[in-house]
Parts: sequence; C-alpha cells; structure tokens
Amino acid sequence: MKSMGYEVAFKKAWEDLAKLSPKKPLSVKFLGDEYGIDLECKKVILLFSYLAAKDFLSIIILHYLAQEIKGLPKLTGEWLTFREFSGVEGYYEAFRKRSVEPIIKKYGSNPEAIKGALNRLPAKEFSGGDIGIILEVFAQVLVLVKFWKADEEFGADANIYFDANITKIFCIEDIVVLAGLVASKL
Repeated sequence: MKSMGYEVAFKKAWEDLAKLSPKKPLSVKFLGDEYGIDLECKKVILLFSYLAAKDFLSIIILHYLAQEIKGLPKLTGEWLTFREFSGVEGYYEAFRKRSVEPIIKKYGSNPEAIKGALNRLPAKEFSGGDIGIILEVFAQVLVLVKFWKADEEFGADANIYFDANITKIFCIEDIVVLAGLVASKL
C-alpha cells in the first residue's frame, strides 16, 4: 500500500518513464547496490535480495532513469552546498534534519569511523574539512560529505556538497530525499 504522500509522485514517475519507451531490461546502481526495474509490474527491485525498494527510493531511481535515458549532464567538478541551489527556501530544515544531523549524531564522537564507508560503498577520500569522502550515488551523481571534528570552541559539524550537475537531474525535493538516503547508508 502506497502512502498518500508518495502515491501521486510514484504514479507520475512510472508514467514519465513509460513515455520514454525504455529498452528492456532496465537496471541501475544506487550506492553500489543494483536495482532492477520491472516496467510491467511497476516495481523497483533490489537484485541481490529481490525485495521491492521503498517508495521514496523507487521514485528517486525512476527520476534518475528517466534523466539517464534522455542523457545525463556531465560532472562539473564544482561542489555546491544545498543552500547554494535556487528554490531551496522552506526545504533547508528538512534537508539538515534528514541528512546532516544524522551524520553528526552518528560520527560526532568518533569522526574517523566515517571512513568505514570507503569499504562498504562506492566512495573515495577527499581532502577537505577534517575528513571528507566522495560517494558515487549513481553514475554521474557525486555527493561529498565533509566532517569537522569537535574542538574546545565548537562541536562536531558536517555538510553535504553536490556536484553542480545534480540540479539538471533532480528537483529540490528529490535532492532532500537523496541526501537523507546517503546519510542513512553512511
């Protein structure tokens, strides 16, 4: 049963993908896990377990696939914070609560532990902040997490940066959800 909040977006994402007449079979990697897309049953399936993806993840994957079929923009190498995107008014608190705060809570007392993601996810170290890692969320979709350790004056802090191409792939609402998914996988 789909929640009312996702039902309309879920239906529209499938309709948008169907209009593009994608070639079968479709699959996509999301943070290293491969998902298959069943166009007939309208399901996104995690291939190693054959479990259906949650609605919010399915919507992100379908939006990505639609853009991939149309053609993905190239990576720019320019890192932007969420606040630097246009149209984020009213979304920042949700973004911070879903993504940045869980990272700080999980790694604030042991920042080096975030490097464990390098062994579990498609990620590499980045020199920035006290600790930085770049994650390949999808092909051509990179996310940078910077973490700053606590000191005598300030508590631990973190921020999430996106390659500037992301706004040509996802809307602001999708970026909020995507950042939350990244934080949950860390």
